[in-house]
Amino acid sequence: MTTYAAITGWGKCMPPAVLTNDDLSTFLDTTDEWIRTRTGMRERRVSHVSAIELSAVASARALACAGVDPAEVDLIIYGGVSNDELVPNSASGVQVALGATRAAAMDLNTACTSFCYGLATATAMIRTGAIRTAVVIGVELISRYLDWSNRNVAVLFGDGAAAVVLQATDREEGMIGSVLGCDAEGRETLRVRGFGCTYSGRDVTFGDTIWDFDGQAIFKRAVSAMAAASQRVLEQAGYRPEDVDLVVPHQANLRIIEAVAKYAGIPMEKVMLTVQKYANMSAATVPVALAEALEEGRVRPGALLLMPAFGGGLTYNSLLVRWGQRVTPLGESARELPPCRESALELVNRVRATQDPHGRSRAGLMAPEFAEAVLRQ
Repeated sequence: MTTYAAITGWGKCMPPAVLTNDDLSTFLDTTDEWIRTRTGMRERRVSHVSAIELSAVASARALACAGVDPAEVDLIIYGGVSNDELVPNSASGVQVALGATRAAAMDLNTACTSFCYGLATATAMIRTGAIRTAVVIGVELISRYLDWSNRNVAVLFGDGAAAVVLQATDREEGMIGSVLGCDAEGRETLRVRGFGCTYSGRDVTFGDTIWDFDGQAIFKRAVSAMAAASQRVLEQAGYRPEDVDLVVPHQANLRIIEAVAKYAGIPMEKVMLTVQKYANMSAATVPVALAEALEEGRVRPGALLLMPAFGGGLTYNSLLVRWGQRVTPLGESARELPPCRESALELVNRVRATQDPHGRSRAGLMAPEFAEAVLRQ
């Protein structure tokens, strides 16, 4: 008997503080019209809590949705590039927060594709019998290390988290096809310098956040990779573009999404969009869009979903998911974020106070007590 990995629970956690395009224009040479016409973005969220806390709330909601006790979870995959610390890993922090004491915990970083790679990884482990229940998270807290002086990147990104629960089943549900890849020759077109061992004593100080972002090159490579991967995964599974009920893509920007849909042969009416209100949340975009599609009734029982994504590395994927019969939660979690007492602009300006005019961190030059005060939540 073949084992599949059904998606039985879903939940998102969006920070309440909203940063508008007009807010960005208070410290960047930009306008609402400039941002909207180039990206489709109108606003984004800025978190007042840690990425682990966002993930824990989203995961608790997903578990309640599935009717699964945290003690039943075998594996937690934390997908994203926003870690509270490198050691210990962030997934272990989520495990503690959930009380999922028997779960293995791993971080997975393939940038914007991290959730999709995590979904593919957990599915494979369930199908081989290594585990039976998993929580897969997509989360980003980009506001804390974004170069807020760089208009090319500062307007693009936002914070957020979502999670799904996977459970073993003998029904043909969950991920039924996948194409994963990496266009590594272009890896330096999207890079955040300042993280990692290579920056110890080098030209960029460890802890700085200098962004390399070649927008034109990324656009071309992203469209080509996601469209080709989508065509391949459909062909491999024996489906055609018209068989797809809903596309749940990475929300890089509206132009990229429209181009991918066009080349994949799928009309925009079948594409789930959140980019206008959440911007690019990197690894969180696909699971947040999936959760909202379910909330809005856009996922019907037995639907065929296509999930293309593209990120730093340059990693890419397209997943084909067969939805099950249930499209409503079995339960709800009472877990909530603590109140946010600052506006999004105030939160951003607090981070900007730690950066020099070129986006480099000044925290290392401050007295420790002042740096802590600036960054304190």
